[in-house]
Amino acid sequence: MKRGFGSREGAENSPKDQKRGGLLKCNALWEVQNCIMLGHLTLMRYIVTKMGEDWIFLILLGLTMALVSWCMDYTSAKSLQAYKWIQGELKDNVPLQYLAWVTYPIILIVFASLFCHLVSPQAIGSGIPELKTILRGVVLKEYLTLKAFVAKVIGLTAALGSGMPVGKEGPFVHIASICAAVLSRFMSIFSGVYENPYGYTDILTVGCAVGVGCCFGTPLGGVLFSIEVTSTYFAVRNYWRGYFAATFSAFIFRVLSVWNKDAVTITALFKTNFRMEFPFDLQELPAFAIIGISCGFLGAFFVYLNRQVVLFMRRPTALTRFLTKHRLIYPGAVTLIIATFTFPPGFGQFMAGELMPRECINSLFDNFTWTKISGSPAPAGLGRSSAWLHPHVSVFVILLLFFVMKFWMSAVSTTMPIPSGAFMPVFILGAAFGRLVGEIMATLFPNGILFDGIVYRILPGGYAVIGAAAMTGAVTHTVSTAVICFELTGQISHILPMMVAVILANMVAQGLQPSLYDSIIQVKKLPYLPELALGHISKYNIFVEDIMVRKVKFLSSQSTYRELNHLLETTTLKTIPLVDSKECMILLGSIERTELQAVLDWWLSPERRVFERGQCSPDQGSKVSWESFAFVDEEEDDVPDKITDHVAPIRPSRPLRRNATGPSCPPPLGSPPPTTRGQVTQSFLCTSWQVQPSHVSLSPLTCEAELDKPVDMEQIRIDPSPFQLVERTSLHKTHTLFSLLGLSHAYVTSIGKLVGVVALKELQKAIEGSTRSGVRLRPPLASFRDASRKTKKHQPSSSAASSPTRDRDLWGEGSRRESELLRRESRDDSRGKTPSLRGAPGSETAPSSPSSSVDPRGRTGFEGDGPLTVLLLFPRRRCELGGARPPAALTDIQLSPCMRSCFTQSS
Repeated sequence: MKRGFGSREGAENSPKDQKRGGLLKCNALWEVQNCIMLGHLTLMRYIVTKMGEDWIFLILLGLTMALVSWCMDYTSAKSLQAYKWIQGELKDNVPLQYLAWVTYPIILIVFASLFCHLVSPQAIGSGIPELKTILRGVVLKEYLTLKAFVAKVIGLTAALGSGMPVGKEGPFVHIASICAAVLSRFMSIFSGVYENPYGYTDILTVGCAVGVGCCFGTPLGGVLFSIEVTSTYFAVRNYWRGYFAATFSAFIFRVLSVWNKDAVTITALFKTNFRMEFPFDLQELPAFAIIGISCGFLGAFFVYLNRQVVLFMRRPTALTRFLTKHRLIYPGAVTLIIATFTFPPGFGQFMAGELMPRECINSLFDNFTWTKISGSPAPAGLGRSSAWLHPHVSVFVILLLFFVMKFWMSAVSTTMPIPSGAFMPVFILGAAFGRLVGEIMATLFPNGILFDGIVYRILPGGYAVIGAAAMTGAVTHTVSTAVICFELTGQISHILPMMVAVILANMVAQGLQPSLYDSIIQVKKLPYLPELALGHISKYNIFVEDIMVRKVKFLSSQSTYRELNHLLETTTLKTIPLVDSKECMILLGSIERTELQAVLDWWLSPERRVFERGQCSPDQGSKVSWESFAFVDEEEDDVPDKITDHVAPIRPSRPLRRNATGPSCPPPLGSPPPTTRGQVTQSFLCTSWQVQPSHVSLSPLTCEAELDKPVDMEQIRIDPSPFQLVERTSLHKTHTLFSLLGLSHAYVTSIGKLVGVVALKELQKAIEGSTRSGVRLRPPLASFRDASRKTKKHQPSSSAASSPTRDRDLWGEGSRRESELLRRESRDDSRGKTPSLRGAPGSETAPSSPSSSVDPRGRTGFEGDGPLTVLLLFPRRRCELGGARPPAALTDIQLSPCMRSCFTQSS
């Protein structure tokens, strides 16, 4: 008995049983982990559902951007403090002071340029032009990724800490949009609303508003500025989202400043103390108007100068080729020149070179009149404004030199390959110009303006605020800069003259140059849809058929995998139209390229044959489910070729292009192939799976046979409602639809048949009147002349292929047949005979009603005369319009029950 028990115990402890027990424990542990993860995810979904996805998303977005903005300001402020400290320590040694003054910003600017070039070149520049393009429906790769976010934040912080004339607002709009895009991908785990492309556009719009709002703590102006800059048509449903997120972000941003003891309480960023009872007199309004008109010309010239610098750097010369090869020389050289001119002991003493950007704004907005204290000891409360006073140079000369030098410095510095904006440099330029006009007015009216027995002094600081708003409005073509100035200063005492100046500046600038962002779009040749000029009647006489591309690449329901492979190899289309057949060309929908690539890779993979032959099943150690596939962003090009448990995947014998998903094991039979519809990985629900090694190999003969099989369209996600236009859609209506819906392309159909496609490129060339690249605009009346010529010819035979012109001829023939029918009916009624087309035989004759009489021009008087009436009278024509000949005799016409009852009514 003991021996038997011992043998039984040995059998139970055999290696096979131990392995089985280990597998059972692993499976049990894995199931527990899955249950915990599923429960956690279910709880989070419940919380999100009860609180609302929008509120959580907007709070997270506002909080994140407020923290980023405050950290960036804090770091750049500490950097500028270190910069000033070094200058103070070396003030006794001018050569070393100059060396430190020049070296410090060069190091930071070169670091920002190098870091952006290595991490994400898309972070260079402002970012608003690219966002305008993205919001118009164009997909720009890598512009809304975490790499671009990191590069933009670090590069912009280094640029702001260098003291160079670069801005923060434009890049921060890009940063906030990236943050909104990343958060939307995270929120799509709990709600599928954020996967909707239209919802994605709304999210980016909110991100733009938050970017401006938390940049300076200006939520009202931030929302309005983002709408004016990035959107042609704005959805009102996003209004409350933008204001809520921007207000929350601005509040947190200012609270952090109070917490860090940078401010006593939540106040404006550049607070002013202008008198409120009588801020300006009516006699000053002409001066305010002069500021607005002058800023309009200056803003247009700033845009022109910036564009010319960029175009010069892009010309194929020896200098530009050298600078392109050595990327760090250009930003270093520009920084060296600017730092040399602003060196305080040198030329900088005549242009307040020692002041940093924020110090310039605070000093230009102060209440002192510098012309009255020039040449005398500075008052005690003057502070940093003393930098504008020189014992031997007039204040007017200093302000004029500052404006001229900063003008070209700002235009050139914004072209450096670093994250930089132009809003703040232009804002300072406008403030300096307004201050100059204000000091001139104070000199012309030294005793102030007398009103009601009280003398009121001129406020040069108010002129500076008006000039800042007018200049930024002229450069950006926006009016909301006035609202931003109100929030920045905390006062609305100059609201009326500020609005007058901003509107006048916009009127002048818009007539001379595009906005700075549109200018950058033109220079970069981004696929952006330009605006239609007002008053041009030609936009109503050009139609889609005149500009569309007629040679369309498409798939049919009978296409084979070989045709699909050829289409993917020869085109770069993001979406491909699907038609019924090559003969009918009826548009059924559109398919994304990633869907087709995934289907092709899945069809040619050996794993599919393994599952079809039953060599791999879930019971054999592979747990495969739809959630097992990790969904990644379409922009990711490199996907690691590995699966869990370190099992080598089975590869097809022929090399295939890797798609975004890169499936290593197929889903179960009957489930759709893996695609890249999702934007966020669903690996939170993933289960560990592996495929048992199989010795199935594919011969070239087998691959060729598989390619000749038809594509299974039932396993592909098809968009059944792609946007369609008809041939006679005007250019104005097409432009409106593309702008309103953010379309990148639209299919052109004729009675359901695909006849062409129009994209942003064709629209852009049509609007600009360009005839390059093979797109030639036809004369306005060319379509009508073609139709008139073809009506003079013989009617085509029934075997003739269908065409858009042929379809229009059929519509006209249907109308003529209808007229002939009604004329015969009228003659029969006048003779007292029953027409053969009445409903029942033997019915009484009824006189023709006035609504069906024939007018002197030979047309019928039916209400709704035209194609709609033809379809009502001739229901069978719907199938005959595809190319077959219309009915040869009136006896072939079949009336609908509704029309038959109308004909059989007695008088």
